[in-house]
Amino acid sequence: MTDADRAAVEFKPLTAGLIHHLGTVLRGNFGAGCWCMFPRLTDAQTRELPGEGNQSARKREAMTRLAGRRPAPGLLAFEDGEPVGWVAVAPRDELTRIVRSRATPPVDAAPVWVIPCVTVRKGHRGRGIAVALIRAAVAYAGQHGAPAVEAYPRAGGERTGDDNAYFGTEPLFRRAGFEVVRQPLEPRPRHWLPRVAMRVATGAGCG
Repeated sequence: MTDADRAAVEFKPLTAGLIHHLGTVLRGNFGAGCWCMFPRLTDAQTRELPGEGNQSARKREAMTRLAGRRPAPGLLAFEDGEPVGWVAVAPRDELTRIVRSRATPPVDAAPVWVIPCVTVRKGHRGRGIAVALIRAAVAYAGQHGAPAVEAYPRAGGERTGDDNAYFGTEPLFRRAGFEVVRQPLEPRPRHWLPRVAMRVATGAGCG
C-alpha cells in the first residue's frame, strides 16, 4: 500500500451506529451471520444469547452492545466513505472460544490482546488493507494499555480458503511486524490446521 493509499483509508473503532457497516464487510465473506461473535462465545453460549429473532439477529444484538462500550471490539476500514475491511481485537480473556480452545493455549502469562479475525471485502483485496488494519489494531490496543498483541494464523505461506481465512496467515502477520513465538502444536489431530502463535509488542508503558 502506497502513502497515497494509506491516506485514503480511514480506520474507525466500531460503534453501535456503525454496526450496519460491519454487516456490509462480513456479507459475502465467511458469513454475515457470524457478526464476529464466534471467537467470543462457545456454541452453548451462542445458543443462550438473549434477544429476539434467529441466532444471527441475536449475535448482531450482542455485537451492537459490545460496540456501545470502550474499548471497541474492533476497527472498520473505510475507503472514500465505503466500508472495506474489519479487524477484531480484544483482551485475550474476553475471547472465550480462544481461551478454551486446545488449538490456542496461552503462550505465557502476559496480558496480551488478540486479533482473532481480519477480513477485507472482495474487490478491495491485494492492496495492503489487511496489513494496515492489523497495524491499526495493534496501535489501538496499545492506546488502551495492551503490552503486546497476539494472533494465531495458519502456519507457512500456503493460501487458505474463505471459510477459514478470517484468522489470517503467517506471511500476512509477518508483514504487519509480528514474529512467531510458538510453532504449530505437536502432536495435533489430523483435521487441525497448523497454526503458529505470533506476537508484536505495542510499546505501551515503555519509555
